[in-house]
Amino acid sequence: MKTIALALTCVLSAVTTTHVVAQMPSPNSLQALDQQARALDRLHTVVVAHDGNIIHEHHQGGPGVAAPANVKSLSKTVLAAITGAAIKAGVIESVDQPLVALLDSVPSAAAPQVNDITVAHLLAQQAGLERTSGSNYGAWVASAHWVNDALTRPFVDRPGGRMLYSTGTSHLLSAALTQASGESTLALAQRLLGEPLGIAIPPWPQDPQGIYFGGNDMQLSPRALIAIGELYRNDGVANGQRVLPEGWVEDSWTPRGQSPWTGDGYGFGWFITTLADEHVAYGRGYGGQALYVIPEREMTVVITSDPTPPSPGGQFQQQLNALVTGLLEED
Repeated sequence: MKTIALALTCVLSAVTTTHVVAQMPSPNSLQALDQQARALDRLHTVVVAHDGNIIHEHHQGGPGVAAPANVKSLSKTVLAAITGAAIKAGVIESVDQPLVALLDSVPSAAAPQVNDITVAHLLAQQAGLERTSGSNYGAWVASAHWVNDALTRPFVDRPGGRMLYSTGTSHLLSAALTQASGESTLALAQRLLGEPLGIAIPPWPQDPQGIYFGGNDMQLSPRALIAIGELYRNDGVANGQRVLPEGWVEDSWTPRGQSPWTGDGYGFGWFITTLADEHVAYGRGYGGQALYVIPEREMTVVITSDPTPPSPGGQFQQQLNALVTGLLEED
């Protein structure tokens, strides 16, 4: 993971100091992409950007490339961007700020280790609390108070320990943003991310207390996701405006934990992997939602798919990876 992080850092430094345009995908590779996409019935859209320009769009189902789609847990990657923008705007001091300093209150039943959880731990899925995803998800979203339910779960690791993928952890981050700013996560997203990027961020579901769902069910168009990917590819700058703090992208793409399912590293809302010998940062969501950034190739790729159950499983993610790999390999 350290090797991948170092390589991504070197790529990022090269992009920000000199601008030599990498070769774009060939017409043959784009044609092959469409053929492979058509074989995946669940897939809805594929959008490819190179050097800041959308060069290819494929639509075979769902809302389309310009319409909002449910991006499921890819929302965690977007929430990380909102958090970075909030730090740039002074809403949050830094990723080292304790969660309890940002919340209005903490339930009395919470364990003392809650005091040790930081914003960084939430971003990296390292809160240490029992997961609310997987088999625990249904009971958690059926609870009367999502934040308190997540905070009072037992600790199964120390804060900052292993990666424990949990939407409840991301929801704590949404609560922290809301209560620290006095604005909803939606309002922050629209003001700090949507406006500078020129993208629409429509409302998405809220918990019983009115806090916008942190880490799931955001509605974004594939083109809007391209803009978010490009923001990261350009080191947090969009349209000449710094949206994310300096160093945020490097920190986000530095693995802090490891996915127990894929072995890929995980930073602040992004998985880190290698495809076709290229270092890739990606976010993913249930059912086949994906955002890939390939810095050295100056490419951003978005894929959306049918978000409804049942899940197509991990094999489908490998098929999406294969679509991107085909764009990166030589003809």
